[in-house]
Amino acid sequence: MEMPEERLTAATFEELAMPLFDQLYNFAHWLARDPAEAEDLVQETYAKALRGFSSFQPGTNFRAWMYRILRNTFLTSRSGLKETVPLDLADDAEVPARSDTPETILLERSQQQLLQTAMEELPLPFREILLLCEVEEMSYQEIADTLSVPIGTVMSRLSRARTGLREVLRRKLKRT
Repeated sequence: MEMPEERLTAATFEELAMPLFDQLYNFAHWLARDPAEAEDLVQETYAKALRGFSSFQPGTNFRAWMYRILRNTFLTSRSGLKETVPLDLADDAEVPARSDTPETILLERSQQQLLQTAMEELPLPFREILLLCEVEEMSYQEIADTLSVPIGTVMSRLSRARTGLREVLRRKLKRT
């Protein structure tokens, strides 16, 4: 979300930041693996962003700025590069099925579990880039801004992440 040139105020911050709350919580939950920790992470992100809002450059990507703060807060708070980050959905989330037969529900949940375990085997930079691109639907430029890397790095890391995920899935499918 790009912001026009205007005076940076708490009201402006609220207007820009609040629509991102659910997306930031979702990303934080996947990073932290725990709902309470994700809530703390988002709360700390909003507090840091509000304190540092005067340093935000109007006209730049606010969404990427917020994601970068969240990511840096996570990495600083728990040496996140060594952490494993699962691809979790809420435990009570229903998997949409094309039909409601027990067989199709079981098959979809099995595929979901396979994808989740395959994602967990990828290194954090690959999981992170897949989440930002495929789940959060960020553009390559937004991801580059969020991760503070060149767009070429985003493209190559995303390519390697997808290749790695395919290899892990292929290996897991051969075992079954």
